[in-house]
Amino acid sequence: MYKVGFDNDKYLQMQSARIKERINEFGGKLYLEFGGKLFDDYHASRVLPGFQPDSKLQMLLQLKDEAEIVIVISAEDIEKNKVRGDLGITYDQDVFRLIKEFESRGLFVGSVVLTKYNPAPKVLAFEEKMTEAGIKFYRHYIIEGYPTNTAAIVSDAGFGKNDFIETQRRLVVITAPGPGSGKMATCLSQLYHENKRGTKAGYAKFETFPIWNIPLKHPVNLAYEAATADLNDVNMIDPWHLQAYGETTVNYNRDVEIFPVLKATFDKIYDHCPYKSPTDMGVNMAGNCIFDDEAVSDASNNEIIRRYYSALVNKKRGAKNDEEIYKLELLMNDANLTVDSRKCVAVSKELAAKTGAPAAAIELANGKIITGKTSDLLGCASACLLNTLKELAGIDDVTLIDPDIIKPIQALKTDYLGARNPRLHTNEVLIALSISAVSDENAQRACDRLADLNNSEMHCSSMLSAVDERVIKKLGIRLTYLDE
Repeated sequence: MYKVGFDNDKYLQMQSARIKERINEFGGKLYLEFGGKLFDDYHASRVLPGFQPDSKLQMLLQLKDEAEIVIVISAEDIEKNKVRGDLGITYDQDVFRLIKEFESRGLFVGSVVLTKYNPAPKVLAFEEKMTEAGIKFYRHYIIEGYPTNTAAIVSDAGFGKNDFIETQRRLVVITAPGPGSGKMATCLSQLYHENKRGTKAGYAKFETFPIWNIPLKHPVNLAYEAATADLNDVNMIDPWHLQAYGETTVNYNRDVEIFPVLKATFDKIYDHCPYKSPTDMGVNMAGNCIFDDEAVSDASNNEIIRRYYSALVNKKRGAKNDEEIYKLELLMNDANLTVDSRKCVAVSKELAAKTGAPAAAIELANGKIITGKTSDLLGCASACLLNTLKELAGIDDVTLIDPDIIKPIQALKTDYLGARNPRLHTNEVLIALSISAVSDENAQRACDRLADLNNSEMHCSSMLSAVDERVIKKLGIRLTYLDE
């Protein structure tokens, strides 16, 4: 069942105020690392129901006249064709998308930084595309001993060998297509270079997850670990904060590991560090805006299981991700979850066992579960979709699409398009339903309820095609699937 548990309006107010406070704490220039996604933050909207995917962007727009954006991308991710799971595009493609999106909203994008630079073929091709597009870019290199050898890092042979990023405004937002891109190292490198040029500059971090002021093993924080299982990130108690203040707060391993570098950088520049812990660096207020812990916990538990299924599907398609799957299994154990804790999974598997064929189940936002089974005409996902629309429209058990409409589509698929499976996919079913709606009132009523599928949960006990997956997700349904 979908329940709002996060106050987005309160979040916008509190978060905007906190960022402005931090800017004022550094009188000259502030490098603000934006962890996670600046917009399209669908992970946050899934685990914190009520959070809007563009919340961070809305806050930044309030400061757009004094802010510029620098986008960071790892050369290693370019060479590996790393893909954003939510959008299905590679990180290098996303850089161009982000630039276009930011500029269309009136935000100034100053440049792109390639971290862990290595002139591999795909990296050079990416640089050529940026040159052709008139985009300024800079190169930052792998530093031997990073992040532990602070003496070597904070030196001309360390940060000093990186390109200095020319910026124009007092607030520089450092963002990236995804995690592990090198945003913090980019900020610290800039502090080093700014100091050499006589400019006072500061650093702060805006990271939504993990949430520092809720428990370490809270489902929201476990869901963050699940989302970054392929990076081997680990949530942990911030030992620096505990030592300095005697208070338990949550951070994650990369920030804890990098903190000595940040502290050494500030010590070298200003003879002291304004922060006593990684938690001090942050400005995140999300934990203060959760008003229904049960709602966000349920949403986060669903997310953990969805991440697990996604990893299993990737393995089935050839990925070498056994370690990622093992970590997700450990996280599920920490959260006391099995796959059947996701209600639509349990119902789908039960129906599949009963019928001896793939089955699907959708849990609506109101908690009701609707099923669909495989038939000669429809796959289970398509059948479940139609049954759910009938439920939403209050339609009795009638046939929404005349078989005489379905059969010519099947003939087209098998006789002319070379398909082996005659059953209709979800996109074909929706087209047939739309055609039927011209002359059938029930079909029209079903079409009118498509928007009500948003925020529902679905599981199919068989592998789905890319087309089915794309259509279902576009309808706002949170999907899992696997051959059971």
